[in-house]
Amino acid sequence: MAVADLPRSSDARPRAPFPLARRSLLLLLLVLFGWAAATSGIPVERILRAPAGIWNIARLMFPPDWAYAGRALGAMVESVHIAWFGTVIGAALSLPLALLAAKNVTGQATSTGARQVLNAFRAIPELVLAVVFVAMIGLGAVPGALAIGIHSIGTLGKLASEAIESIDRGPLEAADAVGATWLQKMRWGVLPQALPEIVAFWLYRFEINIRASAILGVIGAGGVGAVLSNTVSYRRWDKAGMTLIVVVVVTLLIDAVSGRIRRRIISGGDTSAEVAEGEMVLQAGA
Repeated sequence: MAVADLPRSSDARPRAPFPLARRSLLLLLLVLFGWAAATSGIPVERILRAPAGIWNIARLMFPPDWAYAGRALGAMVESVHIAWFGTVIGAALSLPLALLAAKNVTGQATSTGARQVLNAFRAIPELVLAVVFVAMIGLGAVPGALAIGIHSIGTLGKLASEAIESIDRGPLEAADAVGATWLQKMRWGVLPQALPEIVAFWLYRFEINIRASAILGVIGAGGVGAVLSNTVSYRRWDKAGMTLIVVVVVTLLIDAVSGRIRRRIISGGDTSAEVAEGEMVLQAGA
């Protein structure tokens, strides 16, 4: 049979399958969105007017009051201190719970109980904790640091337990063979493998906590949020603009430095430069 006599397939692409279940799910999501919009009392016209209002406020903020940069920077440094102190609290208290929550190093009952404790810490937002601590302790940086630290326990513990569960079982089996205790197995078999990834999680959480500390300042937990709230409340838009610039610049700088450190911790450092230098030395010697 000649090639020309063969039946020619259609050049049109077949239609992508779109089963009934996917259509039903999409329809359900649209219905839920409409129900949420209708019952939340959010007027659509106000949403449509929001971009114009944001633009008007942005025009009032610029040019900013450059003389206010020192006050804004001092408040931002306080927010960084709050975030760092809270991160240290969360890291120190989450690591033991993470070891207990990892299924590969503890029993099922212990792991389940520790995971529920971590879920309880993670379920309470920082804002709620800050409101409680402000009522108990008073205004200032301490309530913000405690709120961030307690909430960070849940998230850091969950991430650390998952990192521990992904380690190689070989060192643990070797520790069992020589009769090591549970603490010795954690010290010599688990932490050397999981700690670089856990430290990277701590640094990433520190970046998140900087943003959280700025928000908590609005309710009196110290930091740059309190300064920004005051400037907006008194309609000092030029000072508010300067505060926002400081927040953005400092946050970007910390994110860049922290990201570089995290990449180096996880990758163990880039050795390409050393390898290239070694090859040049060998070639020169040859």
